[in-house]
Amino acid sequence: MRVRVPLMAMLAGIVSVLGFAPFQLFPAAVLSLAILFGLLVRQHQAGIGFAIGLAWGLGAFLGGVSWLYVALHQFGGMPSVLAGFCIFLLCTYLALWPAAAAALFVRFRSGRTARDALLAGGLWALTEWLRGWVLTGFPWLAIGYSQTPPSPLAGFFPVLGVYGVSALVAALAAGLGIMIQRGPGRLMPWTVSAVLLLGLGQSLRSVAWTVPDGEPVTAALVQTHIEQDLKWQPERLQQWLDLNLELVRTHPAQIVVLPESTLPMLAERLPEGYLAQMGASAAARKGDAIVGVFMRDAEGHIYNAALSVGASPTQTYAKQHLVPFGEYSPPSFDWFYRLAKIPMSNQTSGSADQPLMRLAGQRLALNICYEDSFGEEIRRRAGEASILVNLSNLAWYGDSFAQPQHLQIARARAMETGRPMLRATNTGMTAAILPDGRVAGALAPFTRDVLTVTVQGMTGLTPYLRWGDALALSLAVLALLPAVWSRWRHAEREASA
Repeated sequence: MRVRVPLMAMLAGIVSVLGFAPFQLFPAAVLSLAILFGLLVRQHQAGIGFAIGLAWGLGAFLGGVSWLYVALHQFGGMPSVLAGFCIFLLCTYLALWPAAAAALFVRFRSGRTARDALLAGGLWALTEWLRGWVLTGFPWLAIGYSQTPPSPLAGFFPVLGVYGVSALVAALAAGLGIMIQRGPGRLMPWTVSAVLLLGLGQSLRSVAWTVPDGEPVTAALVQTHIEQDLKWQPERLQQWLDLNLELVRTHPAQIVVLPESTLPMLAERLPEGYLAQMGASAAARKGDAIVGVFMRDAEGHIYNAALSVGASPTQTYAKQHLVPFGEYSPPSFDWFYRLAKIPMSNQTSGSADQPLMRLAGQRLALNICYEDSFGEEIRRRAGEASILVNLSNLAWYGDSFAQPQHLQIARARAMETGRPMLRATNTGMTAAILPDGRVAGALAPFTRDVLTVTVQGMTGLTPYLRWGDALALSLAVLALLPAVWSRWRHAEREASA
């Protein structure tokens, strides 16, 4: 294998980043994978396919999630060389999944365009799903996220979820890459298939899977813009407490949402009467405030939590899906915390059966930080909810792709569930998202401001809420069967010859 082949694959991986926010050039994702599969279709050894896929993955993840370096070095205090090495190791691990898909594609491809395109789509969906599950999962930059509106494929989110959309992107791309390798004159069948698929996706975008539930409510989404390197300084704590209280007082709404850990301390250590003051400010206008704070139970376990205060009874939610190395230490990794100084890094996961918050006549399913990256976990509670609410603090990652990428992920969750999503963040992106994935309003990042919106709760079940990832994964497995069967029959004939 010539050096230029993995180099082209790596450059194609970098091109895939253009498909995601903030660029959102959704055809770039198809182009990127078309180059990858165009390179793979010329190979005959699975090992070479693995190397090509690994190169593509390194380009995609080093280009797309290297903002994690900011958290480790700038705010975590880890030496720059070591932080860079840790990010490289992480991106190499993530690249193993597209490498596996590439190796299996080379191993099982049949030489028939349609069959191989289905094989590519099935493999890509299954390996992305595994990446989002193994070792607690890291589903960031699943290729399906690149197809949020205005992409015609966005219509498939409520039906197949993000992994199903990933399968469609990979199948389209593989068909394009294969046909180009066989000569531009053979592109007509692919063009017809692509037009039909995109037309179906565009038609699905007009389907209303859910219906209004109750009266619209007003929501104030607070962006506090507290700098991460100042947030945990004890001498500034009163300043942050006063700031949060003032923002609730001056921006009345039926539901006021403040960011994750906006009160950077345990709730039990807040000044006496502080939460009562905040609740009284919200209740004076018949509203409630949801505030991010840490809580400790009777056994001493610490939770990254949100609690409501105001006209309704106080309710709480504790984050369930914690960030390894940021919120808890995996076994045998205590050494990591001797190198990176991360506050409140000894947390406990919240229960999986926590009740919804019931505020302003609506049922709110809360999630904190990157919990909304896990569609299947959001789905478990979204069916009974009318509104999704996310509290985040992405100040850890500075002025990077993290903020717009996270907003794009939230848009996918809104479409999958047919529910509006309200996001309150420390530094951005604070936004209100409609059930069809459109952003109804958003604040400029790195500003102190409040976004006040009117939101309509929704009820009803999308196909994704009914079946979750099971539908897309079942179809992915079915897509593999023709190629696997063909390979098995070929091997059987060779053995009998």
